[in-house]
Amino acid sequence: MPSRPWQKRLTALLGWGGLALGSSAFCLVVFQALFGRQLEQLQTIQLGRDLALNVRLTELALERYPPHLVAELSGLDLEVTVRPKPAPLQPSAAFKRQAEALQLQLCQRLSHCPMVLPDRAARGERSVWIELISPLEPIWLRVDVPSMMRWPPEPTLLGLALVGAGIICGGLFLLVEVEAPLRGLEKALSRVGDGEDPDAVTARGAPEVQRLTQRFNAMVQRLADNRRERATMLAGIAHDLRAPITRLQFRLSMPQLSADERERCAGDLQSLERITGQFLLFAGGGDSETSVQVPLDQLLAEVASSHPADQLRLDLAPLSVSVKPVALGRAIANLIDNAFSYGVAPVILRLHVDNSRCCIEVWDQGTGMPAQQWEEALQPFHRLDSSRGQQGHCGLGLAIVSHVARLHGGRLECIHRDKIDLGTDPGRFAIRFSLPLLDGQTRSLTS
Repeated sequence: MPSRPWQKRLTALLGWGGLALGSSAFCLVVFQALFGRQLEQLQTIQLGRDLALNVRLTELALERYPPHLVAELSGLDLEVTVRPKPAPLQPSAAFKRQAEALQLQLCQRLSHCPMVLPDRAARGERSVWIELISPLEPIWLRVDVPSMMRWPPEPTLLGLALVGAGIICGGLFLLVEVEAPLRGLEKALSRVGDGEDPDAVTARGAPEVQRLTQRFNAMVQRLADNRRERATMLAGIAHDLRAPITRLQFRLSMPQLSADERERCAGDLQSLERITGQFLLFAGGGDSETSVQVPLDQLLAEVASSHPADQLRLDLAPLSVSVKPVALGRAIANLIDNAFSYGVAPVILRLHVDNSRCCIEVWDQGTGMPAQQWEEALQPFHRLDSSRGQQGHCGLGLAIVSHVARLHGGRLECIHRDKIDLGTDPGRFAIRFSLPLLDGQTRSLTS
């Protein structure tokens, strides 16, 4: 059973968390080995400085007051004896080294060099006995000494360990989650540069790298579609132009042409011109055209002006919209030509607003195409009729209109009416070209 996304994230989080803890422990051990002795020396120096101050103050107090009074007032652990009793437990070698280091520090900071004896109680407490200078009797000062054990670790070492763990985890993250997926993308991109169609790259790694991989896969898919579309276009050109060119060559080879033959040649030339124009429109598509604010009703009226008024009726609401006028004009002209070629006159061109969308509709009185064939009709070079290359049609009309609709952020849809409502429906079949409207454009219509 495939794991869910949150389970993958949780697994990755636990893995990186374990790696961070392991890296921290590793760095702590390394830094402890490298800098532990230096930190112990610094701690010993600081401890010796503090003990030297306590010894001076205690010796000054003992010059005027008896030991029991000094101990009672200051809370110091003083003992009057020639030599303290031996410790219940034998001090460790490390503790003895620490006591010797403390004695060296005291000798450097005092006018005399006192004796320092390590002492370890049965309950694990650590202390040292320091010999004091007293005018009357020998006195020893017992002072608790902090442990120089390496746990808990020194805050400085712990901070360095955390920094080192961060660097290690960051490096591994870049290596595993960024560098490796990018290397796979690099290989796939090199194959694209060589003209191949690589398989989709698995989206893995950091979220940013996954998004980049998804966009790369989409780009490769678009390139493959464009190549297939180009191959289909070239095949369609060869197929659609072969028939009229062959007829023209045959007729022009005749010694004399009648008026009827010349009229047919002119018709074939018009078919060639129309087919070539459709290919050019589909190849150009209006991608580079700049959008401008135009009175859309006037633009549509100009597009429809070449058709007879009794065959093409206009129902245009005044509206100003930002469009690509050349591309939109050619798209609407294709819809009108299709309505005359495959529909039943009269054809009605409507412009109105519906739910904050600008709707351009081309109606005719025919039955239209079956609804299940609508998606097929939008494909380039796809014709619903069996004849091909006649009347100058090559199956690019609706594909061009669909492309122009996408350029404008709009959509293309077909409308069927089994029963005509004379109040709202001007025909039985229509193709609607709808565009999103801005607030300002909507106000211009209602003003």
